[in-house]
Amino acid sequence: MDRSERKVSVVTGASGGIGRWIALGLARAGHHVVLVCRDTARGEATAAWIAQHAPASSTELRLVDLSSLYATRDLGQEIVATHPRLSLLVNNAGIFTARRQLTAEGLEMVLAVNHLAPFVLTDALEGALRAGSPSRIVNVGSSTSDHARIDFEDLELRQHWGMVRAYGQSKLAMMISTFARAERLRGTGVVANVVHPGTVATGLIREKGAIGVAWRLMAPFLRTEEQGADTPLHVALSRAWATTTGAYVKDRAAVRPNARALDPVLVAKVDAATLALVAQTAPARLGD
Repeated sequence: MDRSERKVSVVTGASGGIGRWIALGLARAGHHVVLVCRDTARGEATAAWIAQHAPASSTELRLVDLSSLYATRDLGQEIVATHPRLSLLVNNAGIFTARRQLTAEGLEMVLAVNHLAPFVLTDALEGALRAGSPSRIVNVGSSTSDHARIDFEDLELRQHWGMVRAYGQSKLAMMISTFARAERLRGTGVVANVVHPGTVATGLIREKGAIGVAWRLMAPFLRTEEQGADTPLHVALSRAWATTTGAYVKDRAAVRPNARALDPVLVAKVDAATLALVAQTAPARLGD
């Protein structure tokens, strides 16, 4: 198949974890896959690995530090300039830290990478997704959002920051914004869903000390990275998910999300708070 005839998919965090297996699955399905990675060597190794396992595949590497909303916005604009029609965006990249850290732009790191960067990138690519419809947005969530609370007045958790709380709130915020976008996009041919891949033995937790040791001890009992990619790939490729939007998916089935993600008042407040944070470092929705 000629590259120009292939569907174009964008996958963030494609150089490791479930991201590279998602990218491989899409390449095997005949998609041209844009591999969004932070590290050149790891990105090139992933492209070579995909080529080895899917000889007829077509990929390209795009480098970005997703902790920078400036860089994320610019990446989106560069992708659209090359690919004005997109079939799929998988926001997979994520981070978990044991200490509160700030990005170079002064934002809380976990929120920036897990929620604000996907928000900015999706905004930048939304026009191309509309142009390429029917198309899909698949955001990789976490079961930590299931019972998470969210403070729309303090999404960065300047008060009472904790590693589990920060991670869970960031994933709940991402879910809320995904559902809000799904509603805005109804009737456009673009669907948006959140997928929990299961508890996977990935390199998400790279902390030293007791946290890192505990994660490594648990790893043999968790899903493999390939197994973790199954549900995201199913929602990205299956005809059964071609028109479903605003869903939370576990093990290929829609499940009830955190009730807070279904509260229209809270959704509007989180969406507004997200836009306010994004406006500090990158433009709001393109076209606004």
